[in-house]
Order: sequence, then structure tokens, then C-alpha cells
Amino acid sequence: MTPEHTRPHAEPGSFRDPQTRVFHADGEVLRGLGAQAAQDWKALRASDFFARTQADGTVTATDEVDRELPGAPGTWSATLRHAPLPFVSYPYEWSHAMRQDAARLHLELLQEALKAGFTMKDGSAYNLQWRGAAPEFIDVGSFEPAKPGEPWAGYRQFCQTLLYPLMLQAHLDLDPRPLLRAQIDGIEPAQMRRLLGGTKRLAAGVLKHVHLHDSVQSRNADRSTGAVREQLRDAGFNSELVLAAVRAMTKLVDKLDWAPPATHWGGYRETCSYSDDDRAAKQRFVDQALSAAATTRLVLDLGANDGIFSRQAAAKAEHVVAVEADPAVVDTLYRQLRAEGDKRILPIVMDLADPSPGGGWGGVERAGFAARAARADVTLALALVHHLAIGRNVPLPGIVDWLTGMGRTVVVEFVHAEDPMARRLLANKPDGLFPDYHVDTFVRLLGERFDIAQRETLPGGSRTLIAGVRRD
Repeated sequence: MTPEHTRPHAEPGSFRDPQTRVFHADGEVLRGLGAQAAQDWKALRASDFFARTQADGTVTATDEVDRELPGAPGTWSATLRHAPLPFVSYPYEWSHAMRQDAARLHLELLQEALKAGFTMKDGSAYNLQWRGAAPEFIDVGSFEPAKPGEPWAGYRQFCQTLLYPLMLQAHLDLDPRPLLRAQIDGIEPAQMRRLLGGTKRLAAGVLKHVHLHDSVQSRNADRSTGAVREQLRDAGFNSELVLAAVRAMTKLVDKLDWAPPATHWGGYRETCSYSDDDRAAKQRFVDQALSAAATTRLVLDLGANDGIFSRQAAAKAEHVVAVEADPAVVDTLYRQLRAEGDKRILPIVMDLADPSPGGGWGGVERAGFAARAARADVTLALALVHHLAIGRNVPLPGIVDWLTGMGRTVVVEFVHAEDPMARRLLANKPDGLFPDYHVDTFVRLLGERFDIAQRETLPGGSRTLIAGVRRD
């Protein structure tokens, strides 16, 4: 018998294509291929196109291995192994520039695939992930030989999960993340049509890809996909027309820019209450805690702001996830990291008082943030607790419970009630704050779950740093 911990288990989010399924086993990411998918893989593997994507890292590193996967005899004709991702993120956690770069990569790969005689089965944003600030296409099973007269199969998915979110931000300055989080299949053309009416119909791409798309979809609602494809083939639709459509879409995506506005958190480093001595002491403390950690494969920086401590962590860690609630701050940080060619720091947008929940089929097709964060080795929660406790009324015991699920080592900065930043939050709280909001109470609660390895009050006297190692 194979030991329980080595048996491959299915990825909950991989079930929609009956010809391919992803499994996990002992840190490996495996993909089972059905008979047709195995044939498509052999053709893809032999192509110069696929070799180029492996060399430049735009498609996740993949090879074929001899592994037995769960399923009835004959279910899987081949098994692939993919390079594991440092951290899985979702489109409703990306900034505008990240979403734009993900769309560009998808279209770039589709263009190159079409030239090589291949196409993609789908166009979902969920087929893209990140290594630091570099997007990567992960669904090797999406590639298949192109058929004569076949339309762009992924057009609808591409619009709903990538193009429409870009349009909302670029044309309306409307954050699309709540819609993406609420609807796993993305934003429907009919929804977009109501949002982009009037003069907005004339904005780049709206008339064709929103209004016309919705009209055509409504007219063909009762017709099978096969009938529509047959009509296209009879009308002389060919791969050159698909390629031209993808090139036009690429030009449209390039136009859908969004300039991050100035925000309070964008200038936080200049407006916060740190002295030079405070800042230097904080950096030393964080450095010592990272050095003392048993492992630093994955570090979470919760409330990362402009990423200064994410960068510090990246000097010792393999990968860092910088989590920040302000989309403009994340967008600016991502652009900086992209310009530097960074592949260690992944910035994501998330309100930590309302983190991404599980979603999709059974609530597990997309894993919640807590489940993904549990893989972290070290978690930095610097100047975060007061925002949760004072700003969002989260009790201290609840915050400690939450931190316990965020990796083995935690580094917390507790902002005292008399600190200027805490007083600013308290000014909006006529009923005051929880009576147990005190550093000693917090350290006692943390000490029930963690061994306190280090504690230091910054020179200014109103902030205390605590490093703890979870007892388990």
C-alpha cells in the first residue's frame, strides 16, 4: 500500500475539463491527461512554440513523468509534472497593471500558438499565476491543435475575466474586484452593457466587445455551440481571422491604462509617526527575527504598504507575498517590481478584515486566503493590529487566533493607544476601544499560542515589536 501522505489528491479547482485534472503529492504538482489530451500534449511537446515558452518561463515548466494517479483504469493516458507555484493568487486580488499584464501574456501566447498551428480551449484569467512580478500561464492542458474554421474558443471567458475588469477600471475608475470575487466566471456582457451605456458606449472597445457581444449572445442563446461553429466555417472563417482578432484585442488591452491616484497610504512613509531611530530599530528587529526563523521559504507581509519590509524580507526569503488593501499602492509597487524584473515579491490587494473567502463549486474551487496563508513560514504583521482592533473592532483574542493560522513564526508590531496613528483612528470612535487593548494583554494572548522569542519597545515608546514561534 502507498502511504497516505504520498497518495496524490485532486486539486479542488481542477475538474471542469474531463480530459485533464491536476493533483498534488508530496510537494509535486501533477496533471493527468485523458487519451485526447495526451495526443494534444505530444504534438505540443514536439513544437518549437512550446520549447520557447519553456525557455522564457511564460508557460509553467512542465515535463512528463511516470506516476500513477487516482481514477478508474484507463482514465489517464499520461501524467505531467509542473513546477510548483510559490503562492496561488486570484484575479480579484490583482491590481490593474497586474491584470493588464496577465491579459497581454494570454494574448501573446495565443498569437504564437496560432502561428504554430495550436489554439487555446479557454481564456480564463485563472489560467495565469505569478512568480513575483512575472505572470506565468499554468494551464498546459488548454493548448490543442487548431481546427479549420474554429473560432476563438476562449473569447467569452477572456472578456468576462480579463477584458471587462480592465474596462471598468480604465473607463469608469471602478474597482472590478468585488464583482470578480462574487462571480467566479467573471462579469457578464449584460452587466457591462448596463454599466457602460450612454456616451461610454463610444469608449475604446465598448461597442464591439460589450454591446455587440451581448446582442450576439442573446440572439444565439437557443443555438448550440456546434451550430454556431458550423455557420462560421461555412462563412469562410479561418485561423487568419482569429489571429487578426487576437491582435486587435492586444491593441485594445494596451489602451486600457489606469493611473493609480494619490492616496493616504501612498505617502504613508512620509506621514507616519516613526523617527529615524524607530525605523532603524524596527528594521534591525525584523532582520533578527527573519534570521532566527527555522525556514523562510515563504514570508507573508500583511499590511505591506509600499513594500519596504517585503523587500527586506526578500533578502532572506525565497518568496514574499506583500498584502495591502489599497489598490493604488499595490499597483505602484507592482510596477516598480516589474521594472526591476523581480521574481520574489508578489503584491496582492486584500482587505485583511475581509480576506478572500473560499469560492466556486462547494466553496473550495478557489481556496480562501487563510488556507493559502497557512503555508507561510514567517508572517510580518507590522503596524496592522491597531487597524484591525481599533479601525475594524476585531477583538484581540480573535486577531491572535487568526495569526496562529499564518505560519510558524510571527513578527508583530503593536501600536499603543497613545501613539499618534492610534489616536487618529480613535478620533472616529466615539465609544472608544476595547478595554483590553494594551500591549501586555496582547503579549499574554500571543504567549498562549506562541513562544515569545523577542520583545522590544521602539525608542519612541509608543510601539512594541514581538516575535513569536508557534507551539506545535
